[in-house]
Amino acid sequence: MPGTDLLYLRDAYLRTFGATVVAIDAEGRRVALDRSAFYPTGGGQPHDTGSLAELPVVDVRKEGREVWHSLGGDGPLPTAGDEVAAELDWDRRHALMRTHTALHVLCGVIWNEWGVPVTGGNMEPLSARMDFEFDPLPDGFGAMVEERVNAELAAARPIAVSFLPRPAAMADADLIRTKVNLIPEFVTEIRVVDIVGLDKQADGGTHVRSTDEVGRIAVLKTESKGKGNKRIRLHVEDAK
Repeated sequence: MPGTDLLYLRDAYLRTFGATVVAIDAEGRRVALDRSAFYPTGGGQPHDTGSLAELPVVDVRKEGREVWHSLGGDGPLPTAGDEVAAELDWDRRHALMRTHTALHVLCGVIWNEWGVPVTGGNMEPLSARMDFEFDPLPDGFGAMVEERVNAELAAARPIAVSFLPRPAAMADADLIRTKVNLIPEFVTEIRVVDIVGLDKQADGGTHVRSTDEVGRIAVLKTESKGKGNKRIRLHVEDAK
């Protein structure tokens, strides 16, 4: 199979789409499509949910170049070659978009001020944690970074998505912001998310169009997870 066309890479606001079933796993109640707007779990961002062929989508995973959609319900699965209609759970998707963008703003603030890389992270709709290579955290860090991130969110910075050939992206050390490069070797075109004037990095997740669409963040807690690894827990809220 040539692989699933990942529609969310170019349009994170796509809520409905049509696709062709290219493979089925009847035992696992999974189907692979030629194209999909469902984000598969990865990069610290959980999968989308919604419906496909009038069945609930309960899990989405990328295996190699194909995206597999696990379907719940009692209805029969579509078969290979079927044309199917799909719809995302938009409330969940948009909450994840807001959360992911908030984390990029956090990364930008910390990178620009301290030059510290990310060591890990995870998110759920409107809540997240992110780890950084701090040792130790500066005094008063939680309140200070919350204020700076919220100022950047309120600034309504536009968010642009572009694509670079892999060699050009790999040559720019600032684009790969994590400690380990997790981009598979078969990916020849690297997607770049640019929060204009603040943060620019390689990323395959979904984001809002402007930072003010996020709302605000509250830093709930900072934790030490060992030498050179400090965790920030945050919650995303509507703007006041």
